Amino acid sequence: MITSLIMAVVLTASQTPAWAWTLYEGSGPVVLANERPDTPDLRSTLECVAGSGQTRVAVYEATPTPGAARLESGGAIAAVEAISTADGATAAPLRIDAPVFARFEATGSLTFMIGEHRKSIEVGAADLAKLRRFADLCRG
Repeated sequence: MITSLIMAVVLTASQTPAWAWTLYEGSGPVVLANERPDTPDLRSTLECVAGSGQTRVAVYEATPTPGAARLESGGAIAAVEAISTADGATAAPLRIDAPVFARFEATGSLTFMIGEHRKSIEVGAADLAKLRRFADLCRG
């Protein structure tokens, strides 16, 4: 009985998809999502209309937190206004040509802060090409 229970837990854990960065491009907005594929689970997304030069950075948490936000990467800082979205995210606009986005594109690391609350967005080396492709599409 205990062995069966342990096997069920191991099988369930092994079937949970790993977190991945996925680039969606096509007829709608361009989206780079940190997600568990084939599930509704999201950590963060970057979204733009191709060629617009503007992206929306969203982080998903238990409680969305609107207000004055700071986005930081590699010493560059952008002050923006964050909103709560209908899908449960805290989102903020960011220009693709902003110095903080350039540092994010180079390093894959971006910190999203509202007050003392901070959320790190990390794009690993293996996925930096997706981030660069996203930026290129958004730039137009």
